[in-house]
Amino acid sequence: MIAHLQKILPLTDVVIEDVQAVHTQGQRGQVEWAFSPVQVGKEHLYQFLREMELAVHLRQGWQTKQLREMYGSRRRKSKSQQSFDSHAVDSWVLAASVSGAKKPTCRRLWYVVPALLHRRQLHRLQASKGGIRKPYGGTRSLGLKRGTVVRHPKYGLCTVGGFDRKKRTISLHDYRTNKRVTQGAKGEACRTLTWVAFRSWLVTKEPPKRSGKEVAQPKPPRKERLVPPPFQRRGSPQAR
Repeated sequence: MIAHLQKILPLTDVVIEDVQAVHTQGQRGQVEWAFSPVQVGKEHLYQFLREMELAVHLRQGWQTKQLREMYGSRRRKSKSQQSFDSHAVDSWVLAASVSGAKKPTCRRLWYVVPALLHRRQLHRLQASKGGIRKPYGGTRSLGLKRGTVVRHPKYGLCTVGGFDRKKRTISLHDYRTNKRVTQGAKGEACRTLTWVAFRSWLVTKEPPKRSGKEVAQPKPPRKERLVPPPFQRRGSPQAR
C-alpha cells in the first residue's frame, strides 16, 4: 500500500505515534523485549519504512495531545461517529508537525470494514425443540459465497448472509451498516456483482451537531426487578 502511494504521491516523511508495549518479566528477572508481538511488529515496520528511504519521525502519546492543543483540534471519544474528529484528527496533527500545515484541507473519510465469516459449527450448544440442532456458520449460501456484493431490485446494494434450507431463501444485509434487511430473498432475483474481503465507502459529510437540550433517555430497569421474587413459605416473617 505504501509503495503504491509512493508512486503516486512524493512521500518523503512518515510520522508515527510510538506505542509503549507491555513487556513480560522473564524467569531471571529480565524483561523479555523480544517476546512482545507489539515491539517486534513496530520495529519491523520502522525498518521497512527506512528501507524505502523514508524519514521516520516518532512521537509519544503526550506529544500528540500537545499537538492537538496547539492546533486547537478536539478529538471525539465516540468512535462510532463517522467524522474526522473521531478518527483522523490525531493522524492530521502528527503529519502537520512535519509538513507545517495550518489546517486540514480535506475532512473526508474512507471507511474500510472487513467481512466477517463465522466458522461452521456441526453441534450447537443449545438444541432446538425436539433435540434438533440448527446448522450454523459456513461460507456458502445456496451457491453464493457469504459476503458477496449483490444488487436486489427492492433492497438495492446488499451483501449475502445466511440462508434457509427449507424455504431456499437467503438473507441480505445492508452494504454499509451490515444490518439484515430480509431473510426471504431469492437467489435468482439477485444480480451478483463481486466478492470483496472488505466493505468500503467514502464519507463526505460530517454528522449533524445536536443543538439544545437532549432528550433524557429512560434508565434501564434494575437487575433485581427483572428477577422474580424468591419463594416464601407461609408463616415466615417476610411473607407477612
